[in-house]
Amino acid sequence: MDLGSFITDLAAIVGPRHVLSEVGDLAPYQTAARYGGGRALAVVRPDSAEQVAALLRLCHQHKIRLVPQGANTGLVGASVPDGSGEQLVLSLSRLTGLFDLDIANRAVTVGAGWDLDRLNEKLAPHGLWFPIDISASPSVGGMISTNAGGSRVLRYGDARRNVLSLQVVLPDGSIAGDLKGLRKNSTGLDFKQLFIGTGGSFGIVTAAVLDLQPLPKQTVTALVVPRDLEAIGPIQALLDGQAGEFLSAFESMSGPALKAALHHRPQLRNPFGGPPPEETLLVELMSSTGADQLDLEALLMAVLEQGYESGLIADAIPGPPAELWALRHAISEGLRGLGRVIGLDISLARGKMSAFRAEATEWVQANHPGLLICGFGHRGDGGDHFNLVIPREVDADYPPDRVDGVRRGIYDLLVGRYEGSYSGEHGVGPVNLAHHQIHADPAQQALARLLQNHLDGDGLLGRVRW
Repeated sequence: MDLGSFITDLAAIVGPRHVLSEVGDLAPYQTAARYGGGRALAVVRPDSAEQVAALLRLCHQHKIRLVPQGANTGLVGASVPDGSGEQLVLSLSRLTGLFDLDIANRAVTVGAGWDLDRLNEKLAPHGLWFPIDISASPSVGGMISTNAGGSRVLRYGDARRNVLSLQVVLPDGSIAGDLKGLRKNSTGLDFKQLFIGTGGSFGIVTAAVLDLQPLPKQTVTALVVPRDLEAIGPIQALLDGQAGEFLSAFESMSGPALKAALHHRPQLRNPFGGPPPEETLLVELMSSTGADQLDLEALLMAVLEQGYESGLIADAIPGPPAELWALRHAISEGLRGLGRVIGLDISLARGKMSAFRAEATEWVQANHPGLLICGFGHRGDGGDHFNLVIPREVDADYPPDRVDGVRRGIYDLLVGRYEGSYSGEHGVGPVNLAHHQIHADPAQQALARLLQNHLDGDGLLGRVRW
């Protein structure tokens, strides 16, 4: 294939300004948010589903492999090219022309390039929001392709529960799906679920109808120190029973994780006045009812008082939501300040969390005593970032194959003994594909391969072959 001729053909579809091939222009699209990166053949930036379709037909004609990319905030390497220099990056950032707010249906139809922050800014004047909450501003297409979760899955669910309809461009360049925005439709296969969470490997999301929620009028938060790790489950049960319809977040933060956050961001107020406890919970209640009808703060304090009186809670520290969430959101940066992070995005049934954490901690201490265990995560929905840090003084002892062995040991325990998931919310990409092939159900993998081979028999779309 003549590269110059191919670039000319791309430019004929999207315009010369939106085809990037110079080294300096390619750099932001080739580097992953956390792990790895590669070299792109070029970057092309369409602004419509029709342009995306034309590009896929062109790539199919020339057998050019293509990697869809949204805001490039993913953490498993699926949105960046490999090192071959032969993959075209399809940036969807310009798919922002479509924005159709349907107040009566409490839904919005948007292009896949809208990012989360901008979307919610646009919705706020109407008293609505899209309640996926993560520590980045991903694109709508990226959230859908990875089935994004975040801190408020407990209350609002993940992307699967908040997408009503999809428009998708299939690998052959045909445009499929609908944008009807129906909440009820029992006419067979749920088309959109073929594409939510499959990383763009079956087709490229170009537009979606999103389910919206009323913007909260009240938000109250508190840091809760459990009596011990075994008290965490009963504390959540108490909150579920007494304030369940308002409980929007139930996050856990280990002592080492909070210590790293406070060290990295010394301007943050230390609410403990000294070293953080072994484990701290961040509890949040939200309501779309005004304070004149419901005193949400009083409700939270009453429930926490019950926990204190029953001996489940050792301490409770209420505080402004922004201040307490700042502690939680500073953890990831804080851990990177300590050394190289082995990020483990896991999930399991809530009742198994304490036992898993104890056994996984024992395994790490016995087999890799030099690693720091700095867990934190979305305890309320069974999600956990059981992150390990390789301190700089032992970094040389952990080449890639040994790091992979650490992951493998944890995942073997997680999946084999506790029936958990090795990817709770980050999706599947080059970083964890090998573990998917080991641990995913064989029948599920076979069905995924069957579908992918039917839709994309030449293997041209995305970084993941199921």
